[in-house]
Parts: sequence; C-alpha cells; structure tokens
Amino acid sequence: MTWGVQNTEAEAHEQLDYAIKQRGVNFIDTAEMYPVPMSDPSWMPGTTEKFIGSWLAKNSSAVREDVVLATKIAGFGASAKIVGNRRREETTATGRLDRASIKSACDASLARLQTDYIDLYQIHWPDRYVPIGAFFGSPAYNPALERADAVPIRESVEALGELIKAGKIKHYGLSNESTFGVCEFVRAADELGVPRPVSIQNSFCLLHRGFETELAEACAPSNFDIGLLPWTPLGGGALTGKYLDGASNAAEGRLVKYAKYGFHQRYLNDPSRVATAEYKKIADEAGVTLATLALAWCKSRFYVSSTIIGATSMTQLKENIDAFGPDIVLSEETLVEIDRVHERCRDPSIMSDFS
Repeated sequence: MTWGVQNTEAEAHEQLDYAIKQRGVNFIDTAEMYPVPMSDPSWMPGTTEKFIGSWLAKNSSAVREDVVLATKIAGFGASAKIVGNRRREETTATGRLDRASIKSACDASLARLQTDYIDLYQIHWPDRYVPIGAFFGSPAYNPALERADAVPIRESVEALGELIKAGKIKHYGLSNESTFGVCEFVRAADELGVPRPVSIQNSFCLLHRGFETELAEACAPSNFDIGLLPWTPLGGGALTGKYLDGASNAAEGRLVKYAKYGFHQRYLNDPSRVATAEYKKIADEAGVTLATLALAWCKSRFYVSSTIIGATSMTQLKENIDAFGPDIVLSEETLVEIDRVHERCRDPSIMSDFS
C-alpha cells in the first residue's frame, strides 16, 4: 500500500520477486485508492495497482495463475480523484457502492492490474453509515448519522454477483465491516442466489482486538465461514518497537513522516506505548522480535485466513515473512502472557477522536 508514495516501481517489483518467487507467498492485496497515505503530495490513486500490473505483465501466465490477487473498491465518500481515475476524467462525484460504480471500478482495476480476472474483489468500506470507530478508533455507533440515501446492500451484492457471472471476479469480500453488515450481506446473497462473501478485512492486532468478540462468532467456520484478513497487524509499524523511547530507526517510519496529518497516531498514544513496551518484554523473553510476536499471534487465531503484511524495505519484508515459518510457534505460556497484557491494556489504540 506504500508502493507509489514511499516505494518506487522497481522496489515494488523487487519485493514481489522475493515474496512470490523465493518465499512462496501467493496472496497479493491492494486497492484502487492505494498508495497511502492520501495526504502525501505525490499521491495518485491506482499507482499501486499499476505497479502490480506491470510486474504481472513481465511474468508468465503461470505466475498469475499461482497468485491470489485481491483488490478493493473504495466506499462512500471516497475522493473524487479516486472516482475520476476510473474513467480518467475529472469529476466532483465521490465514492458510492451502486451497481454502476462497482462495475466501473472493477473494470478500471482490471486494466491497471493487466489481468482478465480478480480473485478477490473487496468492498473497502461500506456505503451506509457504520461506526467505523470500531476499526479506526473513533466514537461508537450513533443512529443520528444514518443516511436515507445509502445504497442498499442488496444492490451491491447483485452487482458483485454479476461480476462473478461475467468472469471478472472469482469471489468477493468485505472490509471495515460490522457484525450487522456481515449478516446483511449474507442474507442478501442467500436471497439473490449469489455466493456469500468469503473474507473480511478488518483492523486487527495486539493493540486492537475488537474482532475477536461477536465478529469472530459470526465469521467462524461453523457459522458464516468468512475468513479474517487482518490489516495493520503491526499497528501501523508501532508493533515493531521502532517508535518506543530510544529507538533510532523511526525517522522514516510512516507514523513519524506523516505525523502532521494525524496518520495512524492512535498507535502512538500513551496507552498504546505502554502496551507495546509490555509486548516487547514478552517477545524478548520468547526469543523473537516484537514484529515476529505480533504476526505469529495473528496467525495463531482460528478465524484468521491470511495476514496482510506491508513492508517498506526488503529487510522488513524478510522479517515479516520469516514470522510465518513453521518453526515460529508461540508457546501457551507466551499466549497467556499476551492475554494478561491485553487484560490490563485493552485495545489501547481506541481513541475518542478519529485519526
């Protein structure tokens, strides 16, 4: 998601070559709005998809067939620049999830990715009002913020079903979604005879474990069987430990570089710093890095299908992939210690203000 802002096309290709060809990674996740942060002066939506597309184009069709390629359509209120980029024209229209928008966004992503199909097409965030604070740290659900003009979930599901029938996407998933939303998507799919969503991409890490309550129940294999794809499993990089006091390698980190824009600052609040320091002690005792502890913990959750990592450097990428090796298994004692910290510092990244 930093490819095009913090990383060049050549660097993106280097990471893909290493991850896919040398380490056996087979899942690539992106979005029409990437790279982020959007506040960067060089931001242009779709750049990350273009970098992936140029990499796919220079590799064999066998490589494409071995890769699970996922991307996302931006939800309600997305920048007019994102919407205009779908047809390469200026517009004042902002993002919606109606049938026409879903189809035009999908076609634009297919063109940028230089592929005939997308394996997993995800709704980045809902069209209706949702208490998105459950994912980012802002206030709780407020019924006064509901909008009468919200695109019905049924219309979105119908459009996704049409894309599946056309062979443009194989599956669809949700992102930044609530338990209510999951249930409504499943209900609409069943009523329309459309396949159900197969995944949900929500914020989930040691500093934000909100998914593990009612969402985990709804998405469990025994219920709707919707796999979690955690985004920001390292808490925006905070769970590498590089932002702790005395760390010398944080200057180029996103949370410092884009601090004036408030980017992910919830992971640097005082409660999050305290919790991060506690998790660092557990990692030291377990003989692993903090990043490895955080990623291995995500992997250990029964509802996690795959964990989304995002590395700026090759060093970060290698360490992150290493965390998923067969030799990295957290002991029961370590897992208990993690839960004890969570009991004392429960979801510290949740803040009263969106950031």
